[in-house]
Amino acid sequence: MSSEREKMAAGDWYSCLDSALGNLRMKARVAVHQHNTLPPDERGAIAPMLLALLQSAGGSAFIEAPFHCSYGFNISLGERVYLNAGCTILDSAFVDIGTGSMLGPGVHIYCADHHRDVTLRGQGIERARPVTIGKDVWIGGGAIILPGITIGEGAIVGAGAVVTKSVAAGDIVVGNPARPTGRQ
Repeated sequence: MSSEREKMAAGDWYSCLDSALGNLRMKARVAVHQHNTLPPDERGAIAPMLLALLQSAGGSAFIEAPFHCSYGFNISLGERVYLNAGCTILDSAFVDIGTGSMLGPGVHIYCADHHRDVTLRGQGIERARPVTIGKDVWIGGGAIILPGITIGEGAIVGAGAVVTKSVAAGDIVVGNPARPTGRQ
């Protein structure tokens, strides 16, 4: 029998109400709280507890406060990644943000895909789908990236866009739902 964390990692349906997952989210909340409340000169680029929680972070990665994540251990940041104030990463699945990528203020990345059946959804049944952001991507403020999305290298996501489909390398997408502009 697989644990709920193993099911989550495998992309299978699992219960997010599981107590072991709840404990992991609490650990992340504590690390995020430290990051968001330390004075900037003490926090540095990423507060120590949050940095220790992340799967990986390039030495020049920088996360502005406030920041929020669900677990932290599913987040990988390349070199020179910049997350502006108010970014939220609900990392029930792996989130890989490539070298040189910049996320504007209030960007949200969601990995949880909640069950469509109302009864199962009410029981906390969901599945986790990874998000991959390539190198040198620019995501404008307030954009939302939905579960299972890949954004290709050098792409631009306009401010406020809701990305419901993967974005090809070099594309510029805007709107809700995000669509290519035809310009590069």
